[in-house]
Amino acid sequence: MSKILVVANQKGGVGKTTTAVNLSASLAATKRKVLMVDLDPQGNATMGCGIDKHDLELSLYDVLTAKCNIADVIMAAGNGGFDVVPTNSDLTAAEVELMSMPQRETRLRTALAEVSANYDYIIIDCPPSLSMLTVNAMVAAQGVLIPMQCEYYALEGLSALMQTIEKIKSSLNPELVIEGILRTMYDPRNSLTTDVSTQLITHFGDKVYSTVIPRNVRLAEAPSYGLPVLAYDKNSRGAVAYLALAGEMNRRTKSKKSAAKKASTNKVINKAAGTTTSKSATSQA
Repeated sequence: MSKILVVANQKGGVGKTTTAVNLSASLAATKRKVLMVDLDPQGNATMGCGIDKHDLELSLYDVLTAKCNIADVIMAAGNGGFDVVPTNSDLTAAEVELMSMPQRETRLRTALAEVSANYDYIIIDCPPSLSMLTVNAMVAAQGVLIPMQCEYYALEGLSALMQTIEKIKSSLNPELVIEGILRTMYDPRNSLTTDVSTQLITHFGDKVYSTVIPRNVRLAEAPSYGLPVLAYDKNSRGAVAYLALAGEMNRRTKSKKSAAKKASTNKVINKAAGTTTSKSATSQA
């Protein structure tokens, strides 16, 4: 079963799309099977993967409005090594149409269920707003990856996002958790950056990834060539940082699976022990 993560933050310009594209490529480089879903009508993640959003015959819009299956839309991300569910401005219309459709909040979850067994990770890139599209992403996901700059306004945006996550968790997706907080455009020479970073670690502990994504020219240049930074300049600081993030994420995922397996085993052992004790007591009686 795949791990489904939504990359979300209603504040724009914090590196959501950059993270979705480059994390997908980096996870693929670690031999994981990855599907990236572009849920932003701007289609920047689609273009950043080398897919022309203007030439799409089918897109995520057609999936959400039940005009086709998600398998019909999936495309290869060129040099990225992962698959993509592309989108374009048609998706804006889907927001309006979804409002009058049954199961409007679960459309994406239902669609992804058809292909989730084929992937280790599904990464969803969200628009910079708390719209019906974002709700669909959070209902479909198991975890939220929050990219944010270490600045004051980003902290305020984080507070609003946390409230949204809690609302989704309480009403539509009880399994939803904060997967991690990723510090982007990180500049340790800036005192505000280090101050905000310290506050994040104090409040969220190990939810804050050890990996930080630095400001890097190569990261900014790569999308114009339709490439993830790993394919554009694998030795750049940005490429190295996202590879480190992929490694950290893989280790966390493995650790969580091991802990869940151990808990399940202990539960079975305790249940068996309880049954044995009960039978023994009955026999003595």
